[in-house]
Amino acid sequence: MNPLIIDNFVAPVCHDSITVLFQDEHIMLINKPSGLLSLSGKNPQNRDSVHHRLIKEYPNISLVHRLDFGTSGIMLLAMNKAINSALNKQFQARTVIKHYESMLAGEVLEDSSTIELPISKDKSNFPRLKVCNEHGQSATSHYKVLERFSSPNRTRVLFTPTTGRTHQLRIHSQAIGHPILGCDLYGTAETQALAPRLLLHAVGLEFDHPQSQKRMIISCPCPF
Repeated sequence: MNPLIIDNFVAPVCHDSITVLFQDEHIMLINKPSGLLSLSGKNPQNRDSVHHRLIKEYPNISLVHRLDFGTSGIMLLAMNKAINSALNKQFQARTVIKHYESMLAGEVLEDSSTIELPISKDKSNFPRLKVCNEHGQSATSHYKVLERFSSPNRTRVLFTPTTGRTHQLRIHSQAIGHPILGCDLYGTAETQALAPRLLLHAVGLEFDHPQSQKRMIISCPCPF
């Protein structure tokens, strides 16, 4: 029998507000602040979230996808169940293109590359996940170096994942020896201390509008 997994995480109060990037009667695109849950947790102290804030004004709104607690940037929400279903089909078909900007520890030598490492649960180290070739789900992340810095060495990259596994970019960055700065789960004490937050931001999203079928290309500048 597996031991009972207890999540004692309590999210600090998030004072930053949600910014609406686009809205019509079918969809809403927002800029989620770092330090805000996408969906309320089971712990009643973790009630504040994107969904909890928006449902007060839009009772039928629902999340189409999620961003990690520390990740900021573009999130897509559906204004009703039918729209949510239509958008989910695009995510499942992998016709949605997602771009993330991040700051990695150290100097990434290759100007661009693809990381293909399967990801699975790590039952002995919740809530971390791990690379597992035997039991993991396939996960692919493309990256391109945008800029390199020194003192300390760090690299700004643009990620374009083709799969959407939980913690995927954080795990893949760690796996190539360049954890995301500010990451509390997959970095070191040193790399976590180099940033006040997780330096991962959803800068771009491309998808077909579920009603008009027009290709939507949404951007949200990186704040770090």
